[in-house]
Order: sequence, then C-alpha cells, then structure tokens
Amino acid sequence: MENGVKSMDWKQVLSQAIKAVSLGREVLLNYFGNLEHIEEKFQAGLVSEADKESERVIAEHLKKNFPTIGFLGEETFAAQNAPGAKVQIAPAGPEGRWILDPLDGTTNYIHRFPIFCISLGLEINGQIQLAVIDVPILKETYTAIRGQGAFVNGRRLQISKTNELKKALLATGFVSEHENVIAEQLKIFDEMVRKCRGVRRPGAAAYDLTQVARGVFDGYWERNIQPWDAAAGILLVEEAGGIIETYRGEKYHPYKNSIVAGNPEIVHQIQGILQNHLRPETQ
Repeated sequence: MENGVKSMDWKQVLSQAIKAVSLGREVLLNYFGNLEHIEEKFQAGLVSEADKESERVIAEHLKKNFPTIGFLGEETFAAQNAPGAKVQIAPAGPEGRWILDPLDGTTNYIHRFPIFCISLGLEINGQIQLAVIDVPILKETYTAIRGQGAFVNGRRLQISKTNELKKALLATGFVSEHENVIAEQLKIFDEMVRKCRGVRRPGAAAYDLTQVARGVFDGYWERNIQPWDAAAGILLVEEAGGIIETYRGEKYHPYKNSIVAGNPEIVHQIQGILQNHLRPETQ
C-alpha cells in the first residue's frame, strides 16, 4: 500500500472483497431464523451472534489477503469502546482502511424481515475507492470501483432522473435512542411526507443507498448513521451519477452526522425542507 491508490489491482481487490462478503453472507443465512443470543447495545440498537460471526469471518479473510490495510468494523469498534463514549474517528490515510457493517438491518434480521445486508467499503486518503453491498435474501450484490461505475449482479446502475419532489419516492430512517434526533426527524417527516409521492423506511441505511443508486428511490435522508452504514453506499450513489451531501449542503463523508442522497435536483429540494427544522448541533 506504500504507493496508495495507484498501486492497487482493483479487479483483484474487488474479487477478494466479494469473496470476503460471501463468507459473511453464508453466516447470516445460516443464522437467519435460528438466533439464540440477542443483546441491546447502548444507544445503538440490537446485536446478535450473527453480526459478530459475520464480522469475524470477513475480517479474517481481508486481513489474510490485505495485511497492510486497516480495519474498522461495527462490532470490533463497539467492543473496543465504552458504551456511549464520544469517540472521534479520523478519516483513513494512504495506508487505507476497510469499513465494514457485517449486518446492516439487525432489527429486520432478528424479526425475519428480509431486508438486511453486508456493507464493505475501502477508504484511502479519506475517500471511498471500492464498495461491496450484499443483500443475501434478494441474492443481490452491489459493487463499485471509483471511476468505473456502479453495478448490481453485473448490471450498471443509474440514479433516478425525477426532478420534482412531488413525484419522488424517498427513503429515510429513525433513530429512537436519541430524543432530540427523533424529535427533529418527526418534524421533518411530517412536512416531507406531505410534499413527496411517498416515503419508505426499509430499516437498513446501506440498502437505502443501493436503491438510490439503482433509481428505485429518488432520494434519501437520515441523521446519525455511522461510517460503516454509509461508506460503501456513498460510492455506489456517486458512481451511479448521484450526489451525497449533508443536511446543510456540505459534501458528505462517512464521519458526518447527516446525509442526503439522490440526483442534484432532488437533494437540493430535500435540503430546502430540512432547513426549516434543523437543530443547532445537526451538521
């Protein structure tokens, strides 16, 4: 990794990333409907043995094949930091870092609702360069390499061309663990649902972003998602022709606390509504 991005054989890296994620997929399918241990993480929802085992097998494969690349996984991070601790994660440097959510949509998974996925992104010098999102039950694998387009099962993705909010199908999520965040979101939702065609809440941010990239959702907004939720989806949306910004119109990266995704027209119309309801701490 000493030469950074230029030294990467991207087809080989993508191949191994897909292989790693396929190992996690096998774990999730084996546990689906057969869980025995479910825990609640402080202000972070649920976690099961499936999350932990999926992260373990994916991390082992990545470390074996890319020993010099760092790793940031949701469950590893949770295990290394005290519940509720304010930990600032710095962007990755030239050595690179994998960013993994081994099971995005854990609540869905636990309740046997089939929308859940594995999200894996490779960050180098603060920018996502490669992405894999796998949706096991739907048998869909989304992939992207920066500058080379975004795909699902080999078919190229293209974001929606809808340019009027009243014709748009949107997606969002709700973070009920933080009272100030849910209060802000409910006010936003109240106005948004009246001004667009409809709002969906699949319950997995990485999946929401795949559907923006695919052109199913015209736009998406959410606050307080984590780096592992959005890292891979960022690249998918950008490579499908979309943009990713914060609620306040700044360029989004995985360490911001708000996200809006879609084509430029829809993103800016969503932001126009958001401005009426933002709390001072919302970035």
